[in-house]
Amino acid sequence: MPEGSGAGYQTRWPGCPHRIIKKTQRLLAEPVPSIKAEPDESTARYFHVVIASPQDSPFEGGVYKLELFLPEEYPIAAHKVRFMTKICHPNVDKLGKICLDILKDNAPTPVDPLANDVAEQ
Repeated sequence: MPEGSGAGYQTRWPGCPHRIIKKTQRLLAEPVPSIKAEPDESTARYFHVVIASPQDSPFEGGVYKLELFLPEEYPIAAHKVRFMTKICHPNVDKLGKICLDILKDNAPTPVDPLANDVAEQ
């Protein structure tokens, strides 16, 4: 990561809002344990994400690839996240799109699933 004011990132991703560049720099400087998120070479609006599942969970030992995209309207419009790794979960569809309820404070729910076939199982 270039040192200094972030001018390297401004040159690397012209037109990208300063806010996104600053948050990207912070993410790279202070990574979250068990999560690797790297901006794409072509744009700081698209991230390649790898998450290691928590120990002592049903998913222990799993490694999941996701993509994260920040739309032009971000932060007014929510970011978009999708699993690239195939996952069998009632709140994740066949394309890897995630039901937004589980991104908030709610638990996964088979009552109003995104993937009906998985919820039936």
